[in-house]
Amino acid sequence: MTGQALYAVLGCALFCLAFHALVVAAHPLRRLLAVNVMGSSVFLVLVAGAAPGDPLPQALVITGIVVAVAATALGLNLLLRLAVPADDDPADGQGGS
Repeated sequence: MTGQALYAVLGCALFCLAFHALVVAAHPLRRLLAVNVMGSSVFLVLVAGAAPGDPLPQALVITGIVVAVAATALGLNLLLRLAVPADDDPADGQGGS
């Protein structure tokens, strides 16, 4: 088995494991982590399937990593807003003292 085929098989297996975790996990943070692992496995398969010396898949993966980091930050922000009760939100402008 060549190196590219090994990376492609590993990426597919990682995607399947992360999808299983996404379906089974009940905690939102675990689900967010599963989505991140799924995205990383897609990047791995994309790089494994690229022709040697082709810069386009590398550029797509770098762009995808940037978008994944931004989406993760948004997801973590939403999870924090879910975790903090509405009456304890200090940003609402109605100070408690």
